[in-house]
Amino acid sequence: MSDSQPESTVAQTRLRRRGIYLLPNLFTTAALFAGFYAIVQAMNGNFEHAAVAIFIAMVLDGLDGRVARMTHTQSEFGAEYDSMSDMVSFGVAPALIMYEWALREMGQWGWIAAFIYCACAALRLARFNTNINVIDKRFFQGLPSPAAAALIAGLVWVMLDFQVSGTDIKWLALIVTLFAGLTMVSNIPFYSGKEINLMRRVPFVTILLLVLFFFVLIPSHPPVVLFCLFAGYALSGYCIKLWRFLKNRKKNESTA
Repeated sequence: MSDSQPESTVAQTRLRRRGIYLLPNLFTTAALFAGFYAIVQAMNGNFEHAAVAIFIAMVLDGLDGRVARMTHTQSEFGAEYDSMSDMVSFGVAPALIMYEWALREMGQWGWIAAFIYCACAALRLARFNTNINVIDKRFFQGLPSPAAAALIAGLVWVMLDFQVSGTDIKWLALIVTLFAGLTMVSNIPFYSGKEINLMRRVPFVTILLLVLFFFVLIPSHPPVVLFCLFAGYALSGYCIKLWRFLKNRKKNESTA
């Protein structure tokens, strides 16, 4: 009896650890499913459902890493699996959605633009994985792939909301697709927000603004609010780059 009890305790601990490690991968799998669902809906012509699925994948992708850190279950397998999921949800799916919605009638220019975005997403993820321990944690190098995918999905969703067809703005769609793709592989800095600690005390005004944003502003008109949010974020990196350039230029002039 006394010998079997420790063995049972060890077995229960191992099962519990396996269950904990499974938890973040379940979120990753859900994000992967959302990306796959977006592809299927785009092929069926349900572009609004496809766009919404991209945003759902983005939320789930943000949760899997936080869950892994909170439960201390980070692993190399989880990181690689997350990258594969991101490639589908934020690389292949947005490119296919944009191609089916607006770029198909542009012939080779349409699928070339979609492929450039897809290839840039793959390069962005590969560079992130190789530079994860050497870059400044406060800033991303290039536009993050979830934000690029949200920009693509947001454009589709907001245009559908205003009953504008993709063929009517196919050149705008091509420009946005190339902009999102090339910005991912650029050296433009984008604020990561990783230094924000939700466990610390924050002012009441901050909590109030977050509540108003998530429970009042976004529900009021999700397509417009989300598209404007990610379009602003995509442009913020260029503003940071310009500010740094002007700051360094002024510093060099003062020391000259």
